[in-house]
Amino acid sequence: MNPLVLIPARMQATRLPGKPLALIAGEPMIVQVWRRAVEAGIGAVAVATDAPEVAEAVTRAGGHAVLTRADHPSGSDRIAEAAGLIDPHGRHDVVVNVQGDFPTIAPASIAAVTGPLADPAVDIATLAFAITLEEERTHPDIVKAIGTEIGPNRLRALYFTRATAPWGEGPLFHHVGLYAYRRQALARFIALPPSPLERRERLEQLRALEAGMRIDIALIEDQPFGVDNPHGLARARRLLEAQA
Repeated sequence: MNPLVLIPARMQATRLPGKPLALIAGEPMIVQVWRRAVEAGIGAVAVATDAPEVAEAVTRAGGHAVLTRADHPSGSDRIAEAAGLIDPHGRHDVVVNVQGDFPTIAPASIAAVTGPLADPAVDIATLAFAITLEEERTHPDIVKAIGTEIGPNRLRALYFTRATAPWGEGPLFHHVGLYAYRRQALARFIALPPSPLERRERLEQLRALEAGMRIDIALIEDQPFGVDNPHGLARARRLLEAQA
């Protein structure tokens, strides 16, 4: 595999506008994420953004950024455009999508997402970790990954849901919205219309499952979280400033 790691970032987040440039431990959030992606060491890294100020912050830190259209409906569409701009001839056969609001993610977790693609039957790979907090089992903002075990720390995805599932005794898994796509799988995915279950659950990955695409899940011990609101930003600041 020859992965290309892309970090989509936009300034117009509903709950925390301007968050890519929010300072965390002295650097913009997007730069913190870019550094972790570089430290993962799995391939070339670039930020895909529609905001010149975000691109400038990344470039100033020594990174690479590409400007994309502002009208993309999702980060997947944004990284597909960026991949075409950076690598129009398809030299990179895998595209890794690292969300731009994951400043606390461990580089090893980013690297882990490519593991399932060693199986040629897998179209898309993603991450999950075991839920340990009782309130996360029922919270609709915590997306649960449901899968069948096919190896050590590896599941084949059956479904993703905001509900508490599966029922009964056993672990529940918190889905981490970080993906590795085969290049052709990404092209197929963004060409598909939103699916019924995707619209109902508001979970983009269900579009792939409903179309018969295979998603495998690598289980990790790290528990990254996305920064979606001022509370999450304060939490990320505490964690990274303590490590500085």
